Amino acid sequence: MPQTPTPSPQPPIVLSFAASDPTGGAGIQADLLTLSSMGCHPLSVITAITVQDTAGVDAVLAMEPDWVEDQARALLEDMPVAAFKIGLIGSVENVAAIAAIVADYPDIPLILDPVLASGRGDELATEDLIGAMKEMLLPQTTLLTPNSLEARRLADEDDEDEPDLEECARRLISYGCEYVLLTGTHENTPQVINTLYGQHGMIRTDRWDRLPGSYHGSGCTLASAIAANLANGQDLSDAVRDAQEYTWQTLSAGFRPGMGQYIPDRFFWARGPEEDDASHG
Repeated sequence: MPQTPTPSPQPPIVLSFAASDPTGGAGIQADLLTLSSMGCHPLSVITAITVQDTAGVDAVLAMEPDWVEDQARALLEDMPVAAFKIGLIGSVENVAAIAAIVADYPDIPLILDPVLASGRGDELATEDLIGAMKEMLLPQTTLLTPNSLEARRLADEDDEDEPDLEECARRLISYGCEYVLLTGTHENTPQVINTLYGQHGMIRTDRWDRLPGSYHGSGCTLASAIAANLANGQDLSDAVRDAQEYTWQTLSAGFRPGMGQYIPDRFFWARGPEEDDASHG
């Protein structure tokens, strides 16, 4: 008689809340590619649909909050989730819906990438939406991953002088999140400096060679990679370090399929040297 095949170990499952990006560069598509590349099974809840290309975002249509909730509840009642990742949310109502959902799963780590604008600078979050995130989501967030522009905007308290990034991180943690990974891509520094902060200050700083060009979806990739590493059992500091390494490699192998930004290659490791040379030729 034929032997019954031994079932393979189940990959850890990560649930991403994000908007659809038809280019595949950012948004839910970036999350699915990254999580799959790092050995996880991705689940997706669509928060908004967009009209965009590699140059920028032209329109955003937020999903109805009932649809966001129904998508998530159906998945969570069916499958065990090891980590949450949240990207572009789309509306204040969706913030409230997602906050109510994740509140029912306090033991699942939550990675929040606060998508406030596109790479071109297109506005993707109103001040009301930012206020709702600070009130309802940050207190439930394990790790917040803002770039320096997002950190300053989230931490704005009508100061006379703009706070430095360390002060921004301190404020963001005071709003309730456990950790903040503040990324320095937008800072005028020779290297990209990313710093992880916790309740008692700085935990680690990592420096990366600054790559030429502009990339679409680097923040989505980094946050999803951290979620994947946590789902795979790493502690937070190692998850953050290894996710930065993975993200830098995706950017180094990035490609420019259109007339706008480069797109990270999340499956850089699957391509041989000849394929890599051809893609950069």
